[in-house]
Amino acid sequence: MNALAARRRHPAAIALLLFLGLALVGATYSLFAPKPAQAAVATADKVADGKALFQANCATCHGISAEGTKSGPTLIGVGAAAVDFQVGTGRMPLSAPNVQAPRIEQVKYSQEQIEAMGAFVASLAPGPAVPDKATVEAEGDVALGGELFRVNCSMCHNFAGSGGALTRGKYAPALYGVEAKHIYEAMITGPQSMPVFDDKNIDAKGKASIISYLKTVETQPNVGGMNLGNMGPVSEGMFI
Repeated sequence: MNALAARRRHPAAIALLLFLGLALVGATYSLFAPKPAQAAVATADKVADGKALFQANCATCHGISAEGTKSGPTLIGVGAAAVDFQVGTGRMPLSAPNVQAPRIEQVKYSQEQIEAMGAFVASLAPGPAVPDKATVEAEGDVALGGELFRVNCSMCHNFAGSGGALTRGKYAPALYGVEAKHIYEAMITGPQSMPVFDDKNIDAKGKASIISYLKTVETQPNVGGMNLGNMGPVSEGMFI
């Protein structure tokens, strides 16, 4: 009996129990933890194609390995979502030096090419992935989205998403006619003057609700007549 008690009190037994406990907790977490929305894993061929496209069209400003230059920031760690947003909205490649890259309807690259460049940038360091279709098209709570938008976004984008002026010639763009995917990507990447809203700030449900609110505002009829761009009392006062 004394020998058995001695073995139980052996110092190594405590360390072994702690190790087994931590291993069990880690295995359980890996099985049941929620997985972030991820695009399909990029193949080596797609990364190679994206690298060739990047070096031919983007390296002048962003560096041969996306390390950044005096003309453009580093892209290491921005993720595929930043590439999809910037190139997919026509902001990149930049048409001319300016304080802010404007949205351009005529996108230069195909979606396949954009995905390849995003795969290359994503291969350099971890970063936000392009959200999948289910995440982007999730039905949100319009009332919650309106509340979140007014608290976090309206000071720059206006309460209805009409956009507004910022300092030094910059501006918050209007959000009408913007794809839901690009709105979501803007929130998780923080392009230009916009802050990043990760899941710690606004979770996936909150982001979906903001998108639902914006699409509702964009499509709802204006029963009061002309909305004057929903720009508020300044434009209304000038009209009167």
